[in-house]
Amino acid sequence: MKYRSGAHSKHRLMYHFVWVPKYRKRLLQGDLAQRLKQLLQQCAEVNDWEIHELNVQIDHVHILIQLNPNVSVSNAMQYIKGGSSYVVRKEFPELEEFLWGDSFWADGYFAETVGKVDEEIIRNYVKNQ
Repeated sequence: MKYRSGAHSKHRLMYHFVWVPKYRKRLLQGDLAQRLKQLLQQCAEVNDWEIHELNVQIDHVHILIQLNPNVSVSNAMQYIKGGSSYVVRKEFPELEEFLWGDSFWADGYFAETVGKVDEEIIRNYVKNQ
């Protein structure tokens, strides 16, 4: 279990995110999938996040990522999806045939917090303090 430290905090904020390309097109393969993995790693590096697992499926992406407390889930997804969409559409102009408009990704995403301890254990701990 790897905790990170801030100036006045100790934290381990893990999230499981899932998102899909526009129209859930089955496009995430080959060079595009590889480039997408690079872009997601770069985004994490630049923002001082840590990717613990990354799986690019043909029609969706799963990521297990550790964020810092100064970034919201919605902002993290905005950076991840917005930045990768911009670069992918520029570097893979052939996608224009399948995707109309300015975005590569569909609106929305799935987000879930992930912890080492079961919710029921924490619930009991808090209740019995």
